[in-house]
Amino acid sequence: MGKDFFGFRIVEELQMMDRDIQKNELKYHNKRVLVSKEFTFDAAHHLHCYEGKCKNLHGHTYKVIFGISGFVDEIGLVIDFGDIKEIWKQEIEVHLDHRYLNETLPKMNTTAENMVVWIYEKMRESLNNRSEKYNDMRVEFVRLYETPTSYSEARREWMN
Repeated sequence: MGKDFFGFRIVEELQMMDRDIQKNELKYHNKRVLVSKEFTFDAAHHLHCYEGKCKNLHGHTYKVIFGISGFVDEIGLVIDFGDIKEIWKQEIEVHLDHRYLNETLPKMNTTAENMVVWIYEKMRESLNNRSEKYNDMRVEFVRLYETPTSYSEARREWMN
């Protein structure tokens, strides 16, 4: 059972599959749940047709937050956080991190407002390509911070 130690219980034996819990007990519910993961990247860009400091080449440490929803699988997961990281690393970050965004992104003004929609579309496309693995997965939102206090956001209901 475990011993109390200054108000904390020391676990002496781990819960075991098929002894203490059954496979059919791993999935607790059938509700849609949102999971979120965030990443950072550093990049340079400048804005066209803009009168202000951002018309000059400069850089940011951006932060991206993904909100992805779906129904849990038989073990209670919507999507493995590692899978989100793999998509980010292999299919999105390669276009962004330590890059000159005006060259690596599609032809657009590299505003946070334009970039967040592009990032949203890339994540949605990547999840759709894995639809056999995930049950009704949706990108609910992507938030792109250009500075610690300034961000742009794309939401599913606005993208359809």
